[in-house]
Amino acid sequence: MAGCVSRVELSVTCRSLLDRDLGSKSDPLCVVLQDAGGGRWTELDRTERIKNCQNPEFCKKLVVDYYFEKVQKLKFGVYDIDNKSFDLNDDDYLGGIECTLGQVVSSSVFTRPLELKQGKPAGKGTITISAEEIKDTRVLCLEIEARNLDKKDLLGKSDPFLEFYKQNEAGVWQLVYRSEVVIKNNLNPCWRKISVPLQTFCGGDFNKSIKVQCADHDSDGSHDLIGTFETNVTQLQKAGDGSAVEFECIHPEKKQKKKSYKNSGIIRIKSFKIETEYSFLDYVMGGCQINFTVGVDFTGSNGDPKSPDSLHYISPDGINEYLIAIWSVGSVVQDYDADKLFPAFGFGAQVPPSWQVSHEFALNFNPSNPYCQGIQGIVDAYRQVLPQIRLYGPTNFSPIINHVARFAAHSAQQGTASQYFILLIITDGEITDLDQTRQAIVNASKLPMSIIIVGVGEADFKAMEFLDGDNGVLKSLTGEPAARDIVQFVPFRQFKNAPREALSQVVLAEVPKQLVSYYKWQGWPPVKPPEIKKM
Repeated sequence: MAGCVSRVELSVTCRSLLDRDLGSKSDPLCVVLQDAGGGRWTELDRTERIKNCQNPEFCKKLVVDYYFEKVQKLKFGVYDIDNKSFDLNDDDYLGGIECTLGQVVSSSVFTRPLELKQGKPAGKGTITISAEEIKDTRVLCLEIEARNLDKKDLLGKSDPFLEFYKQNEAGVWQLVYRSEVVIKNNLNPCWRKISVPLQTFCGGDFNKSIKVQCADHDSDGSHDLIGTFETNVTQLQKAGDGSAVEFECIHPEKKQKKKSYKNSGIIRIKSFKIETEYSFLDYVMGGCQINFTVGVDFTGSNGDPKSPDSLHYISPDGINEYLIAIWSVGSVVQDYDADKLFPAFGFGAQVPPSWQVSHEFALNFNPSNPYCQGIQGIVDAYRQVLPQIRLYGPTNFSPIINHVARFAAHSAQQGTASQYFILLIITDGEITDLDQTRQAIVNASKLPMSIIIVGVGEADFKAMEFLDGDNGVLKSLTGEPAARDIVQFVPFRQFKNAPREALSQVVLAEVPKQLVSYYKWQGWPPVKPPEIKKM
C-alpha cells in the first residue's frame, strides 16, 4: 500500500456566522473530522477560538494527511465556544459542511454555505477552505571534483567517494548523502551531479554545519579516510555564480603528526544550483485536470449477460464486478475533474444497426459526444447498453488506448501541465492484439496518461501482468522500451471479499508518481506554480 502522498495545511475563513451570544458576537472555533466508517467521525485537528467575531480568519492551520488513492470524507464544524472544556457537545453549533479532501485540493478556493443540518442553511454563513502542501520542494544540485587526493591503495591509486553529514539538534552528525559513484584509481576525480532535497541536506537552514568526508572505497567495507572539511550552504552558494569554491581536505591524524602537512587534496565545488521539484499536489492545486475514461470488455468470453454465471450478469442487488470496478476507481478520480463528464466506451461487441464488431463504441451510442455525466452516468449507460448489443470478439485493447492517446497527444502539444488522462480498462483478460497493445502502450508512455487494467473473472492474466511491466521495462515488438511505467494491472478476484475502497487504493496508488514523472521528464512546472516561502 502506498504511504501518505503528502500532508496538507488547510486555511479556514468564515463569513456571516450566526450570532449565538447575547450582548456580544459569537466566539468561533473550527474543527475538522474524518469519516472513520460505520457512521463514526474522528477529530483530526481544530483551530484556535476567536473572540467576538462573525467573520473569522483562523490563524491556526488544520493539518491533514493526504492520499490520492482514497476518498477522504471530511466534516468541518464551526462552534461558538463559551467555556474552557475541550468537549464541543456543550457548545453552540454555528454550522458545518461535508466534503472530500480531493474536492478541496483540486479547487483553488473552496467555498460552501454552512448548514445546521442537511438542507437547513445556517443563516447566510459560509466557509472557505484553501489547501497548501507542507513541504520544502527545493533540491540542491552540486557538481564536485577533486585534485591531488592522497594515494591510499598499495597497488593502485585511491577509489574515492564522498559523504555529506548534517548536525542534528543533539550535535550528532547524521549522514544525508553518499555519492553513488565510486571512481576507481583516480586521484583527480569528477563525480556525477549530486541532487539532494534541501530539507534533507540542511533542514532548509543555509547556515547549518555540513561535514564533507572523502574516503577511499574498499570492497570489504573498511574504507580509509582521505580527508574531511566543514562548510554550510551559504558557503557552497558562492559556486552559484560560475566561480568554483575550493576546500582543503584535511586528515586530522596526519595534521597532528606532521608539521609540514598541508592537506590531503583539494575538493572543488564546480557548480551550485537550487532547483524546485514539484509534487503531485503542486500540479493538481496548480490547475491540472485529471480526465477519466472507461473502456469495458464486451467480448463473448464474458458469457451471456442473462446467465447468472456471466461476468456481465447484474445481480438482484444491481451489481457485478464491472460495476464495482467503475464505482471504486471513478469515485476517487471524479473529484479531480471539473466538468465531471467522462467518456465511456465498449469494445469487442457487435453493435446495432449494422451489427459490425466495434472496438471503441460509445456506451451511450453517441460517437460525437461519448461523455457521461458523473460516475452514475457511466453506470446508467452500461446498464442500458447491455441488452442492446451482442457480445462477440476479438479482445483488442489497442484501439481504445490509441483513442485516449490522441487526446493526450493533443493536450501535450500545448506544452503545459494542464491535462492528465487516466484510462480504466475492465476486462476478462483474453487479449488478442498483444503486439499492437504493446506498441500502443510504448507510444502512450511518452504522453500525459496512465492506464489501469482491472481483470475480472478467473482467467489466466499472464498477458496483463506482462503489460504491467513490473518485472522489467515493457518493450514494443521492435524492441523500443516504454519511456516510463504507465500501466497498473490488478485482478479483481484479490479484492472480492475486501472493502470496496481497497481496489481503488491499490490501482490508483501509482498515479501520483506517474503524473509527476511525466511532467518532470518534460520539464513542465505546474500551470500556477506554488509560491516558494523563504526559509
